[in-house]
Amino acid sequence: MGQGRAATLPRVVGLKGPLYMEFNLADLWERVVDTVPDHEAFVCGDRRYTYLEADERANRLAHALAARGIGPGDHVALYLHNSVEYLEAMLAAFKMRAVPINVNYRYVEDELRYLLDDADARAVIFDAQFAPKLARIRDHLPKLDTFLAVDDGTTIADVTNDLPNAQRYDDALAAASPQRDFAPRSPDDLYILYTGGTTGMPKGVMWRHEDVFFGAMGGAGGASQMITTPEEIEDRCREARTRCVPACPFMHGTAHWMALGALFTGGTVIVYPNQHFDPLGLWQLIEREEANFLVIVGDAFARPLVDALASPEGSALDVSCCRVLLSGGAILSPSVKQSLVDRLPGTVVVDGYGASETGGQGQSVTVAGGEIAGAPRFQMNNETTVLDEHQQPAAIGAVGRLARRGYIPLGYYKDPEKTAATFPVIDGVRWAVPGDHAVLDADGMITLLGRGSVSINTGGEKVYPEEVEAALKSHASVLDVIVVGVPDARWGERVVAVVQPRLGERVSLDGLQAHAGSHVARYKVPRDLVVVEEIVRSPSGKPDYRWARATAIEKMSNG
Repeated sequence: MGQGRAATLPRVVGLKGPLYMEFNLADLWERVVDTVPDHEAFVCGDRRYTYLEADERANRLAHALAARGIGPGDHVALYLHNSVEYLEAMLAAFKMRAVPINVNYRYVEDELRYLLDDADARAVIFDAQFAPKLARIRDHLPKLDTFLAVDDGTTIADVTNDLPNAQRYDDALAAASPQRDFAPRSPDDLYILYTGGTTGMPKGVMWRHEDVFFGAMGGAGGASQMITTPEEIEDRCREARTRCVPACPFMHGTAHWMALGALFTGGTVIVYPNQHFDPLGLWQLIEREEANFLVIVGDAFARPLVDALASPEGSALDVSCCRVLLSGGAILSPSVKQSLVDRLPGTVVVDGYGASETGGQGQSVTVAGGEIAGAPRFQMNNETTVLDEHQQPAAIGAVGRLARRGYIPLGYYKDPEKTAATFPVIDGVRWAVPGDHAVLDADGMITLLGRGSVSINTGGEKVYPEEVEAALKSHASVLDVIVVGVPDARWGERVVAVVQPRLGERVSLDGLQAHAGSHVARYKVPRDLVVVEEIVRSPSGKPDYRWARATAIEKMSNG
């Protein structure tokens, strides 16, 4: 599994020689429950559950699934909007050694069928409104035979008309045992996270429980204070400090990791239940619940949040309780960071860098009055570096691929070829190298350039869309933008900006070129402009580069 973990995991001596302490997500959760049973675990609207109450609900669900034939190693799809049920379904699966599978609720039928088939899903827990879509594809999914419908206002009669064997989630829980009487578990139990698929088909990234706990969920204390024995989690959770609002969808890895990270320290997860993003409503929730930790994904969340605070209703709110605003999965542009710290001078704004294949790799912190870097930078460490094309450490200043060792995934589910490419063994050490390009600077910092799969090759020069997007987003008339490359007979590819202007504003190619030219080199400046009514992003806020490129090609070909 690589040398990084061996350097950090505690060792104990057993009858058969050195052994490693075992960290299983369900075991760790249950330690927290037993230590702080009366702490508030979940808040969602007017529903509030203590750790003990949440644990009993998860126990009931685990028994309900077991009664329907689901067992260790089986995959349970979570086809849900953000809800208490989502989190307790994850915990229930971990308890019975099953594997929860995140499902993008915006998928059309073909995409949904592909994911459920690729994941070998045996059960699906779904919002009742999704019953018709599941009914239309169920004949193509012979392994999927258990359906539990979560009440979302859709009548159960409507659900059973589409799925005759579907059962109400609440009924299943009511009929099941709340007892915690499960078989022993293992640190090798699986957690699978399906990637968003914005540049290809979704892939299931397989993590061991132990690795994802330390590699993505903070290890109950962050990189410098991770626990060294399972028992230590009891002391870490006694004084709960975190009241976390994961505003991004739970289908997104960042939301999983931050929510579970808060729970492993005895904190409270405040579920943002709106199915459509309401920035003012989110700030009102933060004020009402005195939340101190907000999790978002990039500018798609941050810009509307800044605008909401500037409105008359937003400016009247007291959200000084929000001490940390973290963006994971998409980098905040410098102009948006500046706006955030101007509006929230007491808030630390954090860009978290990582991927489904690496977990958290680093952070860049911005505070009021501090310097805001033009490009994301973070500290290199023993487990993170930049590798060149020969899979050797890159020279200072040379562009390479960001790599991590230690607490990393096993690979992709059912895809040994892509696993070998993304998780190579180099000099006996396994690395995760998912494709982010970066540069090692002379001061030991790493500058992140962007995902190589969406970089643009124009006249032999590499252009990373994220850098150009950040420059264009600082234009007063631009609400959102995605930068793509389209085929060009002379340059190979030409840089095109797909722009959504602010309401009532107009943008021109000349104006954007002049603005961008003051921030980036001329070869990076867009040569064409495509104006759209709305930029398409994934539910988590990540840019949809496939959509943007197809849109640019279509509109440019039609004049």
